[in-house]
Amino acid sequence: MEIKRDLYLNKLVNAIGNGSIKVITGVRRCGKSYILNTLFYNHLLQSGIDKSHIIKFAFDSAEDLNKIGEDLIEIDVEKRKVDYKKFMNYISSLIVDDNKYYLLLDEVQKLSSFETVLLGYLGRENFELFVSGSNSKFLSKDVITELRGRGYEIHVLPLSFSEYYDFIKGNEGDRLEEYMVFGGLPRVALANTNDEKMSYLKTQMTNTYLKDIVERYELHDDEGINELLKIIASGISGLTNPNKLSNAFKSLSKKNLCPDTIDKYIDHFEDAFILNKVLRYDLKGKAYISTPYKIYFEDVGLRNVALDFRQVEFTHIMENVIYNELKYRGYNVDVGNIEVREKNKEGNRIKKNLEVDFIANKGSQRYYIQSVYDIPDEEKWEQETKSFDNIKDSFKKIVVVNKNVVARHTESGYLLIGLKEFLLNSNSLEL
Repeated sequence: MEIKRDLYLNKLVNAIGNGSIKVITGVRRCGKSYILNTLFYNHLLQSGIDKSHIIKFAFDSAEDLNKIGEDLIEIDVEKRKVDYKKFMNYISSLIVDDNKYYLLLDEVQKLSSFETVLLGYLGRENFELFVSGSNSKFLSKDVITELRGRGYEIHVLPLSFSEYYDFIKGNEGDRLEEYMVFGGLPRVALANTNDEKMSYLKTQMTNTYLKDIVERYELHDDEGINELLKIIASGISGLTNPNKLSNAFKSLSKKNLCPDTIDKYIDHFEDAFILNKVLRYDLKGKAYISTPYKIYFEDVGLRNVALDFRQVEFTHIMENVIYNELKYRGYNVDVGNIEVREKNKEGNRIKKNLEVDFIANKGSQRYYIQSVYDIPDEEKWEQETKSFDNIKDSFKKIVVVNKNVVARHTESGYLLIGLKEFLLNSNSLEL
């Protein structure tokens, strides 16, 4: 049975002919290669494109490298990149006419001088370029500059809950709980048992994600970066900064990791698409607050395996899932901050900061969203919506709760909706 990734397939299809190099990014094992080399490849065939005009090449494939006279093990031992001349000669041998050719290149950052090579191919009218990679230092931030504005990024996330449920089916509540524990990496969805899911996640975290970072940045203390990831994982949904993390690191591990090093390690996690650092936005001052900030995991399964599944706290995980859903739907997401003045018990007016869990922006659209695990009484409702009461604009304000409720607008005009409906209804923000 095929896992559908229609959102990304449609983005690739719609990008044909846009005059740019289509750059597909995402955390390792999120399904980039499958989307590019299976779903998109099959779409091209079904659209009538001749197979000989679709050139697939993976720079981490021993079989493909052998086609151009390169050896995967030799490249690894010599710690070098694939010879661009050998690759270009191979491509030239496949071009036999002036009709359009589709180049689907996987892990292209392993090719030497790949930016120059891609720009050279882009200059040919009969080439459509689609490339993928796993590290944003190569294929997101820096490469867009290197490609002189000719790169068009399509960022792929692990499975959203709607994609996961569409594949798994079954009881919605059971599947959501499963998703909030094991996340949405495609191989996790394909696993038959919880033991298989945990084993896969543990193997990937140790042998792929952390190993990649240690090797890529030539780090000597892999235990330090592993311990830092655990501390970050235990504090998702809470405000933090390098100083706070440094103190926690010293307290828990009895070792020192200075704030500057922690800041650098967080950058490494972001560059590997494991974490997302989310800044606070001052709604009254209309400016970003650089610290403290929040950190969310690109996949909640990676968050839980970092803690060896010992702290599966649905209250905090729910917030991470909502953040990922908003990113999946294409929104830029910030944490909202509102400064208000209130009277204390002594009658003095004091400053207080209220938080909006998420401000979701896309073009002229904006939504304010609170993630609330439970609202047992009116006092809790007032506490959770107090920040909304102090926002004076007319953009929609939404409270997402982790229980079955009939989606409805309250007397204050706020939308109350259950988590399952929020995630499964693609139109939930517009209710």
